Amino acid sequence: MTDLYMLEPELSPAWFPFGDCRPISELRTGVWLIRERWEAVAGGEAQAIFGPAHLHSFVEDSVPPVKPLETVSGPAIIGRSDFAPVGEAPELTKHGSRLTNDGETVGWWVPAGSAWDGQDVDLPEIEVEGVLLHGAYDLLTAMEHLLAPDTVDFTHESGDELPPGSMVVGDPSDVVVLGGFVEPGVTFDVRRGVVVIEQNAYVKGGTRFEGPVYVGPGSEILGGSIHATTIGPRCKVRGEVSDSAFLGYGNKGHDGFLGHSVIGRWVNLGAGTTTSNLKNTYGAIRLKVGDVDVDTSRQFLGTLFGDHAKTAIGTMLSTGAVVGTGANVFDFPTAPKYVPPFAWGQTGTLMQKEGFLKIASRVLPRRQVEMTDDVRTMLETIYDRIVNE
Repeated sequence: MTDLYMLEPELSPAWFPFGDCRPISELRTGVWLIRERWEAVAGGEAQAIFGPAHLHSFVEDSVPPVKPLETVSGPAIIGRSDFAPVGEAPELTKHGSRLTNDGETVGWWVPAGSAWDGQDVDLPEIEVEGVLLHGAYDLLTAMEHLLAPDTVDFTHESGDELPPGSMVVGDPSDVVVLGGFVEPGVTFDVRRGVVVIEQNAYVKGGTRFEGPVYVGPGSEILGGSIHATTIGPRCKVRGEVSDSAFLGYGNKGHDGFLGHSVIGRWVNLGAGTTTSNLKNTYGAIRLKVGDVDVDTSRQFLGTLFGDHAKTAIGTMLSTGAVVGTGANVFDFPTAPKYVPPFAWGQTGTLMQKEGFLKIASRVLPRRQVEMTDDVRTMLETIYDRIVNE
């Protein structure tokens, strides 16, 4: 086994809204988090995430500590958090090496007896397959490349029998149920990809899946059409959802279209919330982050929702919208392309810290997550850094 350390990218508008509230390593690319992909390469668990000061108090289930950059002694791998590796682990040598992808250094191999101090010295190269991410919008680019092969891997597992009353369009072996409960009347269209239903997930009758789709442990799918989407743990999802990624613990319990979007943890989308994911001109989409424009080079892009963001019923979101951490979107006929963190509707004021913490203390227990002192400290630190920067 080899120790793993994650190296976060420098903060930039391209990583908004997630760089404010969580390590980039903890974002979902296909089925797996970026850190989980690197752990598969290293054959061991991550020991630490080298990241910015405002995340040093970050706590979440199974996430290693976030700390300042330090010297690493081998044997170890340091992986960049903005690179999602795939495929088999590279063949490591007795000598230190740079892990590269198409000429770009994406990590370092530090053998026993050696050390790494963050300097990108001239070392032999070992090529690693994967997807380099240039910003939060590329989580969707990665998913487009990785979700299909990720779900295929699950077909090698011994799943449950196909639930009675299910309708399958395509090969029934491409429906993989691993301890989830599926009501009668669910349609699985697996002609373009596998559908995976994880342990303790629940799927309501009338739901239509169009693979590839992954439904994480404990998530509930309450009806509608789910296409080419990955859903992390403990989410509630209903309505028309296409080409989107839920990090986990998100709530979209009602109808409304969600397309080419990334939904952070603890996001709640009010009934009828609808995203636009294609410009009328069919051109490339640019994000607006404060006063900065970010060119995504993507034709399809919906909304990036930061952790703890919330929308009111009937909210309409423009193509390439960005909703900051903790923002509450209400009273807008159509929300602006950029909603600042902790915004309180269209009042121009921010949510107060104690109000934000009070809401979080009500929301977390709804998914059996305790509002511990460590979690409260993390949320306070994130709030203070964003509001006082």
